[in-house]
Amino acid sequence: MSLDIDGLRTSTGTAFTAWHVGRRGEVAGGMTQVLNGYLEWPFADCRVDVIISRDGSSGLRAMRLFAAAAARLLSLRDPRTNAVVVHLSQGGSFVREGLLLRLAAARGFGTIAHLHGSSFVDFAHADPERVRAVLRRADRVFALSDETADAVRALVPDAVIDLVPNAVPGGGGSSGTHRVVFGGAVSRRKGVDVLVEAWRSVEHHGWTLDIVGPTADEDVIVDDLADATFHGALPHDQLMALLDDAAIAVLPSRDEAMPMFILEALARGCAVIATRVGGVPEVLVGGAGLLVEPADTRALTGALQSLIDDAGALSTMQAAGRQRFAEAFSASAVYPRVADLWRGVLTRPAGATRA
Repeated sequence: MSLDIDGLRTSTGTAFTAWHVGRRGEVAGGMTQVLNGYLEWPFADCRVDVIISRDGSSGLRAMRLFAAAAARLLSLRDPRTNAVVVHLSQGGSFVREGLLLRLAAARGFGTIAHLHGSSFVDFAHADPERVRAVLRRADRVFALSDETADAVRALVPDAVIDLVPNAVPGGGGSSGTHRVVFGGAVSRRKGVDVLVEAWRSVEHHGWTLDIVGPTADEDVIVDDLADATFHGALPHDQLMALLDDAAIAVLPSRDEAMPMFILEALARGCAVIATRVGGVPEVLVGGAGLLVEPADTRALTGALQSLIDDAGALSTMQAAGRQRFAEAFSASAVYPRVADLWRGVLTRPAGATRA
């Protein structure tokens, strides 16, 4: 049996394990949620496991986690049935997980550098030698956007690069209540300051705003925002429950790669309002959402008001979003292709190393 997804043939075959190096669990952030999704999906002929290399700690505990991850990689056997997928972003993540990717490659295992992070392109420009040294050891590089792929290609011209979108399992249908939800770090980078000012100018007409996420910038939280609740950090399932109950999701970020929150909102039938940054425009094509420029309070106000005031436009956008998600970002559409790419790096002979 085989599936044809985006021109790739995905076939059942010999079982193998895809070892993912990174972070898992109840942690805010797209990288962790991507890994959680892989771990929860019932892949055919593929076992997914994680080698935890970090958990947000620092100092001695962080060093111990790194050492344990390196020891786990050293214990792996048989590159014919084990692939190593290393999740990297920028800064310390790239340094730490980059060393682990190089270790796996030196031991002869097929490796994939799965790039995340809203600032990876800037990091690649600022520290090209470090990025080049890591990515040239990867058999494949997964990128979320053309911008990221171009940055990799500029440093490693012969890199094998795959545009692999984030994906999430399907969600429940939106109940369509008069609720707007923001999910992400409560920060200027995520545009919460802009959202607060826009919400002050919107005529609510019974609509409410829920702002969910860990606080990064205390001063963007206000006490007098009408019809709005700052929830702080919530477990992921509680955020998803709010999206299930919402009609609109909003993410006015100044900087993004491909935010999982938008995909999770589309999966639940929410109309999405977001900014024209990173890979977001590639997600919200075909009427799947409204795009505004980052830090443009007036445009964000207008986008919110237009959907609050026009039930027909809201319903049309929700339908377009559901279709876009099902075709391009659902786990059932993306994961078979990803598993095929993981399998593709198993072909290197045992003991082979890269230059």
